Amino acid sequence: MTLLAIDWILLIEKLILIAIIVFASLGIALYTTFAERKVAAILQDRPGPNRAGPFGLLQPFADGLKLIMKEEIIPNTANKFLFVLGPGLAMTAALMTCAVIPWSGHVELFDRKIDLQIADINIGILYVFGVVSMGVYGIMIGGWASNNKFSLMAALRGASQAISYELAMGLALIAVLMLSGSLSLKTIVEQQMGAGQLWNIAYQPLGFLIFFICALAECNRTPFDLPEAENELNFGYHQEYSSMKLGFYLFSEYVNMIMSSAVMASLYFGGYDIPFLDESTLAPNLAAVLGVVALLAKIVLFIFLFMWIRWTIPRFRYDQLMNLGWKKMIPLALINMLITGAVILWLQGK
Repeated sequence: MTLLAIDWILLIEKLILIAIIVFASLGIALYTTFAERKVAAILQDRPGPNRAGPFGLLQPFADGLKLIMKEEIIPNTANKFLFVLGPGLAMTAALMTCAVIPWSGHVELFDRKIDLQIADINIGILYVFGVVSMGVYGIMIGGWASNNKFSLMAALRGASQAISYELAMGLALIAVLMLSGSLSLKTIVEQQMGAGQLWNIAYQPLGFLIFFICALAECNRTPFDLPEAENELNFGYHQEYSSMKLGFYLFSEYVNMIMSSAVMASLYFGGYDIPFLDESTLAPNLAAVLGVVALLAKIVLFIFLFMWIRWTIPRFRYDQLMNLGWKKMIPLALINMLITGAVILWLQGK
């Protein structure tokens, strides 16, 4: 078989994998909206959506159809090109994060070894941070292009909040990188799966707590949902949006939540590692399937935690949000990084 033919086969494999992951992410995001309403209903002692289909399972499709059927409205004074670009950029940035996440090991089909990761690049973590930073442009462009003072104020809040908490998140992440010595997510996961190795949460509990709090802020989730503060800014940065443009903004938040959960699971909880099971003793395809199930289970637990916090903790004031980010999270992340470096040097000197 020629080298050109192998490249075409690899390209087809990657395109199929991209399609599966993107559609699976959108499907999970669709039903995450349903789960959010059900979790809120359980916590508030009420039934939640239960009319559309058995047990209300068709409610997400009803909501999606409603968004598609609604009239497309663009304000006369809006910058039309940027008004359309904003939600598209937010959704694209959210989906691009999945490219470097290792969803499992590899499967063997038609005498080929297929990795269940779109791209194993040696700077995977930097790629994630770069793509997440692009999502802020979607919020900022949408808020500015609307030509609405409330939307612009919400967009400014979102941008300053993202900048503030990305610093603490990056510093917390440096401690993990010091332990692993690699920026590749797959390498970090495989190190946690090694014989006698513990998950990084055992070595970095404070780092994980900082990372998780910053992930809440990056996803604009309560108590950090200041860019969408309805009681202060009407409907936030997407106030002037309707139909699927609004749907893109809403879905991008849930996709970001899913991808943040996948990154946290990979960095701190062994990714697709199954506790107390040696995957090397299983057939490759069975190990791959179980790995996907294990990673999805961890993602679901994180998503439930996101929802639980939303319906339990009230929203911060903006000054409280900034104080927490600059005066608490960043100093704690620096202390955690210094302690990690000191322990690593001490262990190397023994």
